[in-house]
Amino acid sequence: MHRELATDSAAMPREAGVMKKQLLVVAHAPSANTRALVEAMLRGAAHPDLPAVEARHVPPLEATAEDVMAADAIILGTTENLGYMSGALKDFFDRVYYRVLEEKQGLPCALCIRAGHDGTGTLRAVRGIVTGLRWNWVQEPLLLRGDWQADFLAQAEALGMTMAAGLDAGIF
Repeated sequence: MHRELATDSAAMPREAGVMKKQLLVVAHAPSANTRALVEAMLRGAAHPDLPAVEARHVPPLEATAEDVMAADAIILGTTENLGYMSGALKDFFDRVYYRVLEEKQGLPCALCIRAGHDGTGTLRAVRGIVTGLRWNWVQEPLLLRGDWQADFLAQAEALGMTMAAGLDAGIF
């Protein structure tokens, strides 16, 4: 099973007897560039000034309802596939939706879309599901459009840092 920076809940790090807040990154990363985006998000979330947060990436085909239940916030990541979210992210939603619907309402969330074109179909589809789950958007979705740009990594890192900073500060 491929789980980056994953820990089980019994072994979660503690500082001064307090469990760290959990930032879950469920992102489909089929290419070197999309893997670099996930790594940038995790790097941003691991900023040394944010000690109360632990971030971990679980690929969508491996992510479970239990992963979502243990999360204090979530970043969703997907490629644009035929004008829609990746099949992997759709599979994740199909498997966890009803299992987390009641207990995780209000979950702070963010979205990163790597779109070769405009990403609007992908964005519309994910927004619809997140609305149904009653999760709360922390910021406007990060839509990385067109040809690959080096600045995409900085934007992904900032997304990870924003989510972790909000958790660390107790804003959400």
